[in-house]
Amino acid sequence: MSEPVVVMEHVSKQYRQGSTDVPALRDVSLTIERGEFTALCGPSGSGKTTALNLIGALDKPSAGIIRVEGHELGSLGRSALSELRRDRIGFVFQAYNLVPTLTAEENIRLPQAIARRKPDGAWYDEVVDTVGLRDRLTHRPHELSGGQQQRVAVARALVGRPQIVFADEPTGNLDSRSGAEILELLRRSVDEHAQTVVMVTHDPVAAAYTDRVVFLSDGRIVDELRDPEREQIISWMAAAEPVD
Repeated sequence: MSEPVVVMEHVSKQYRQGSTDVPALRDVSLTIERGEFTALCGPSGSGKTTALNLIGALDKPSAGIIRVEGHELGSLGRSALSELRRDRIGFVFQAYNLVPTLTAEENIRLPQAIARRKPDGAWYDEVVDTVGLRDRLTHRPHELSGGQQQRVAVARALVGRPQIVFADEPTGNLDSRSGAEILELLRRSVDEHAQTVVMVTHDPVAAAYTDRVVFLSDGRIVDELRDPEREQIISWMAAAEPVD
């Protein structure tokens, strides 16, 4: 069996607020296998976005060990972390993080351009057509709606076929039809291209596309579902705090 893509061992994270340390994650251990589509769900403040930022090497834990693609993140220097994020990881953020002076096409191709690689032409076309951006490629972010900017962000994350895609509410700014198309694309990237996707979501419909839902509450993993169905997820969420 291949080595897991992500391993968290007894990971905790605290943030300083004034003179107080506020815990965001508490002794979390989690393993994510290659080619798995995982959703992190839970109430507001449960730690799901913190967990995503830590395994995406965007933040450092206060305690514990995180390994991504066999690399212990705490042992990597800044340059090695940047290379890992550039070459092996795709990100979809709530805030899009698009470069305002670049066109949609240039934003989509940016990670590959930085790495001096050309994306696969057929896959690029499939991604662009699936997110419905073919007629908007020459537009800059300020000329696009919020939903269109989110589609650019999703396309940018997928077009280089990274081993791992970390997505924070990737359908949060899309209508139901567009959101379903994005989720189907993420699902295909797992099933057909053996990519690994980890997605933070509060939407039970989105979570039902995944292989596994991990539920967090108060900074801890409290439950999980394999092959989840929407009704199961709704029932769990209804029993928890109101979600964000």
